[in-house]
Amino acid sequence: MCPSVPHLGWVNRRARAGCRRHSRPGSPGPRRRRNSINTQIQEAAFGGLTTRPETIRALKKLAWTEPTPIQRKVIPLLAAGRDVAGQAQTGSGKTGAYVIPMLERLDPATRGAQVLVLAPTRELAVQIAGVARDLGGPAVRVATLYGGQPIERQMPALRAGAPVVVATPGRLLDHLNRRTLALGAVRLLVLDEADRMLDMGFLPDVETIVRLTPHQRQTALFSATIPDPVRAVAERYMRSPAWVRIAAPAPTVDTVVQYYLEVAEQDKLRALRLLLTSGEVPSALVFRRTKRGADRLARVLKERGIGAEAMHGDMTQGARQRALDAFARGRVQALIATNVAARGLDLPDVSHVINFDIPEDLETYVHRIGRTARAGRTGEAITFVGQYDLEAFDLLKRNLGGALRPHPLPLYG
Repeated sequence: MCPSVPHLGWVNRRARAGCRRHSRPGSPGPRRRRNSINTQIQEAAFGGLTTRPETIRALKKLAWTEPTPIQRKVIPLLAAGRDVAGQAQTGSGKTGAYVIPMLERLDPATRGAQVLVLAPTRELAVQIAGVARDLGGPAVRVATLYGGQPIERQMPALRAGAPVVVATPGRLLDHLNRRTLALGAVRLLVLDEADRMLDMGFLPDVETIVRLTPHQRQTALFSATIPDPVRAVAERYMRSPAWVRIAAPAPTVDTVVQYYLEVAEQDKLRALRLLLTSGEVPSALVFRRTKRGADRLARVLKERGIGAEAMHGDMTQGARQRALDAFARGRVQALIATNVAARGLDLPDVSHVINFDIPEDLETYVHRIGRTARAGRTGEAITFVGQYDLEAFDLLKRNLGGALRPHPLPLYG
C-alpha cells in the first residue's frame, strides 16, 4: 500500500505511479525502485512539505531551510488546486508561497503563459521574477513586463513562449492590445499586493485582465490589508477561496526602536545632516511626501558631501534600479523616497528609517518603518515632527503610546 505523503503533487504522483506498477498481490515489487522513490521523497522535504527535488536544491542554495508561516499554510492549499486569498505583509515570504507550488503547475509541453502574476510596481515585478528564476532554474523562462522599459526588450521572452509572466497591469494590457501575448493557457493567476493595486487606481485594469484569463484557472490573491473592494474582487473572481491570514509581526514593538524628533520645518535639513554625519546611521531610507521634495533633498545632501539618491514614480525603471542598487550595495548612505518604497521592496540591510515628512496615516507609518528590522534584525525609526505635523503626530501617539520616545539629538543645545 502506498504511503501518504504531504505533497505538492509532482513527487507523490510519481510515487503512486511506481506503487501501481510494482505492487501486485503477493509481490512487494523491485526493491531498487521502491528505495529510489523513498530517497526522492526524503530529499524533497521542505519543513514537512514536499516538492520537486530541483526546487529543494534551489531552496538550499537560497538557504531557505524552513517555510515561513504563510508558506506552510498556502503551499499545500495551492498544491491541492484551491483558490487562496492571503493576508500578509511584505517580507513574510508570500512570494515563495506561490512561486513554489506554481512551479509544479508548469507543463513543458505547453507553449506560452501558464502562470500570470500581477504586481503594482516595477520593483515588485522584478523582485518576483527574480525569485521565480532562482527557484525555477535555467529550465524555467520568465517574462517580466513593466513600463519604463522599451517594449521591444520584453519581446524575446514572449516569443520564446515563457511559461511564467510577471507584469504590471498597464504594461500587460499594452502587450495584450498589441497581440504579443495571449492568456488562453493561463492555469494560475496571482494578484500580489492587491490593496496597493487598488490604491494606485489599477482595479479596472486588473478586472479587465482577470476576465481575459480562462474561467477554470486557479487564482491566488495576496494583500497586506483586505479592504472591501479587495474582498469584492476575491468574491467575484475566485471559487470558494481559502482565506489565510498571517498576523503581521509587531515591528512597532519588538524589532524597531521608534523615536520622534521635534524640529521646526526650516531645521529639518540640519537635523537630517546631523543624524547622517553622527556615525550612528550606516544606512537610512528617508521618506518624503512628494517626488519634487525627494529630488530636492537628495540633491542638497549630495552638494553637502553626503551620498544620497532619490527614488520615486516619475523616474525611469533604469534610474530607479540604479538608485536601489547603489543603496543596497552601500555606495550611498541615504535613499530619499516617496511612498513607492514603503511597500513591495525587500531591502534587508536598512539600519534606519527617517520620516522627513510625517506619514499621513498609521498604515503608511507602519509600512514605512517596516523597511528596517528585516529578517530578525533590529532597526530604528525616527519621525520628524514640525509645527504643521501636530495633528498627524497626535494620531500616531494615540495608537502607539509609549512605543514612541523622544530622540536625544541635541539639535537645539
